[in-house]
Amino acid sequence: MSTRSFVFLFFLFTGLQVVAQKSEGSLQLKSIAAHYYADYLALNPSVATSRGTPGYGDKMEINISDGYLRDALLLNRRYLDSLQRMDVNTLPEADRLTMQILRFLLQRDLDGLQRNITTSCMALRPVDQFVFSFPTSFATGASGTGSIPFRSVRHYDDFLKRLPIFAQWIDVAIKNMNEGIRQGNTSPQAAMKKVPEQLKPLFETETTQHIFYKPILALPDSFSRENKQRLTKEYTHAIDNIVKPAYKKLHDYFVKTYIPKARTTSGLLDNAGGKEEYRYWLRYWNTQDLDPDSVFAYGLSEVARVRRGMDSIKTVTGFKGDLPAFFEYVKTDKKFFPFTSEQEVLDRFRSFQNKMAPSLNRMFSLTPKSAFEIRATEKFRQSGANAQYVRPARDGSRPGVFYEVISDALKYNVVGMETLFLHEAIPGHHFQVALQQEMTLPEFRGSAFFAAFSEGWGLYAETLGLELGMYSDPYQYLGRLNADMERSVRLVVDVGIHHKGWTREKAIEYILANQPVTPEVAAQRIERYMVIPGQALSYKIGERKILFLRKLAQQRLGKAFDIREFHVQILKDGAMPLDILDQKVRAWIDSKIKK
Repeated sequence: MSTRSFVFLFFLFTGLQVVAQKSEGSLQLKSIAAHYYADYLALNPSVATSRGTPGYGDKMEINISDGYLRDALLLNRRYLDSLQRMDVNTLPEADRLTMQILRFLLQRDLDGLQRNITTSCMALRPVDQFVFSFPTSFATGASGTGSIPFRSVRHYDDFLKRLPIFAQWIDVAIKNMNEGIRQGNTSPQAAMKKVPEQLKPLFETETTQHIFYKPILALPDSFSRENKQRLTKEYTHAIDNIVKPAYKKLHDYFVKTYIPKARTTSGLLDNAGGKEEYRYWLRYWNTQDLDPDSVFAYGLSEVARVRRGMDSIKTVTGFKGDLPAFFEYVKTDKKFFPFTSEQEVLDRFRSFQNKMAPSLNRMFSLTPKSAFEIRATEKFRQSGANAQYVRPARDGSRPGVFYEVISDALKYNVVGMETLFLHEAIPGHHFQVALQQEMTLPEFRGSAFFAAFSEGWGLYAETLGLELGMYSDPYQYLGRLNADMERSVRLVVDVGIHHKGWTREKAIEYILANQPVTPEVAAQRIERYMVIPGQALSYKIGERKILFLRKLAQQRLGKAFDIREFHVQILKDGAMPLDILDQKVRAWIDSKIKK
């Protein structure tokens, strides 16, 4: 054999070995990811239901119990060990991305579980006034308008089996909160005072008007008469004997025990282990290790920048007076309150999709197939709620839903509606979340959530308004600036409350000095930040990264930069930690330059 032939065969054989190793590594990772997701759903059946996975409807985890925390710790450690035994060099590029994301997810959750934090909730503080709080979010699901399906007799029977488990969850929550009181780890009293009023309708409402009874009012015609009668009887009995007593028990506990003993201060600094816990939340929500003081300084600079923009809008509109007077004008003048009904508010939101349709194709070549709806937030949970997007079912059985709080249409201010639609709907959360579910990805990545990515994308979507033909009215652009100001203010007040020891009142005053909102709205926002530390920062932190990557791509690619292609790169692989996104986009830029 000639030397030339030998060299050729050597490289051929070596190349085949590399291909075989990569194929073997890819299959191994695929198996690890699939088994992890199956085990995760088995441990979290209510999450499985929310993601449209059948077979879990009659089960529900008590995700604040000692047993759950122990099992979740074991799960995360087991799969981290499996990943550590793998050689990343044996993986194709797409699989390396999967491995990076899964490793980050497992380590993040493990870090939380070691602190008794589970699914973004501190086990010792499991109930609060915000929309994420399980007792109220469970009621939303029970209504039949959320992720829990009520299409078959089995669906109805399955949900009945969850109700005794919900009552057990309440008992565990009360036990944990008592332990939190003992340890000096409680939620802030000012925010907790909102909870009893949220709970009252859930045990005082007459049974046939109760939110848990709504599925009975919508029994499918295909059900037999016998099943309709049986389900009506069983739901009535469960509401009267399980649901209402559980909510009343929780209500009475808050009124008589928890609120009087809850801390009167605002931030985590006054809780046992609060300083270290805040550092954890910064990483949990923002997917990066952040220095609170640097975030605070960034917030101050952004507030100053946006404030200059607001001064410019005031000048453009011809308003005579200072900025606080301009804010008061926007908050109170009748022309900013044109609605007479909830339906009119919803219809105005629906009109925006048609308004921007001609420009969407210029900006996006990748759009979701999932249906989309706009609804008003249910009355019983409005006091602690904000605008919210709920993902569609992966099987297409449930659309994506943008919920907006419309407590009184006559008092609903039109300023900022375009910005809110861009963020929560199109091209914000609906594009990002629905596309993530529709992509061909490992199952855990199809529903993975990283706040800095998702909320960062939502805030970035607001910056696209002018390019999409929106903000033609200066007051709507003021709404854009006000939304940007809100997220910039969050950087200051969240760190102020949890790292610098600000009081609730000082934080409210800071909002009122920089935004055209009422004291009631300012208080609601501050109380949200008080009970969900670090989450409010994720919007600006994520937006900053996406804007940086867009500018980097424009600078390095020049005329070869295509905004549609950039958006594909951001969206096509689903949500991920920001550092991993940075690496991915830089690699794409390098590959474009090499071509």
